[in-house]
Amino acid sequence: MKIFRSRGRNDAGQQTGSPLAQAIALYQAGRYAEAEAEARAVAAARPRPRDDHHAQLALSIAALATGAQGRHADAVTAYDALLPVFGRIFGAEHPQTLKLRSDRAQSLSALARHAECEAECAAVARVAARGKGPEMPLIAAAARNGLIYALNAQGRHPEAEALAREALAAHREPDRFTVVLRLGLARSLNGQARHEEALAEAERTGELHRGLPEEQRGPETGAVQLAAATALLGLDRSTEARTHAETAHAACLATFGPTHHRTSEARELLDRMEGA
Repeated sequence: MKIFRSRGRNDAGQQTGSPLAQAIALYQAGRYAEAEAEARAVAAARPRPRDDHHAQLALSIAALATGAQGRHADAVTAYDALLPVFGRIFGAEHPQTLKLRSDRAQSLSALARHAECEAECAAVARVAARGKGPEMPLIAAAARNGLIYALNAQGRHPEAEALAREALAAHREPDRFTVVLRLGLARSLNGQARHEEALAEAERTGELHRGLPEEQRGPETGAVQLAAATALLGLDRSTEARTHAETAHAACLATFGPTHHRTSEARELLDRMEGA
């Protein structure tokens, strides 16, 4: 989960005239290669990049954009380099540092390092839950989303379901966080072969996703269709399942590229249908 919110001297992406505004706008528009290039240019142009918080935030945006292009290992390498710098500049429990840890953890899951993702997301959620400020509930929700994904990926679907329902009860806004938490719930239901419930959840989530502002819809491209396709396949509605899976794959391929974890997941689902 990617959050472009902060405050005070670190409100880098939200202030008019911020050097990061263009990179963030490109990322939110789904122009990930351009966002990466712009963010790297901002970092390189800062006079003392190692100690400059704008430079380090720019590199974190570049890491986000790198992962969004399916270069997950490169993103993790970038996050690993940034973590000690963020800790030094912002502090270990600052929202920016916690956000970076959450984003890194979810990149780990994209590399099938699910146990590491689980541990890190759980740790970030605990710190954010006791923190203060308007960013902390969002960071906690983002970390819980990563934890739910990691639990599902490890086949621990009842645990993922319980956590998703708990997180949704705590976060009632009809926003992108609710979309991703509901997608995690749908995944957990599919994992338990409760496909009718999963399909209903995917359909409700699709309506919510379509109602979001355009700049918030991109990161979940293809996810709703993928959840629906999995549920439909489980219900032996193979023709509908294939249509949804093909739509998901085409959208992910166009948005993220062939090496992104969601593109691969959609391709694997299509291959499973062809082999059935």
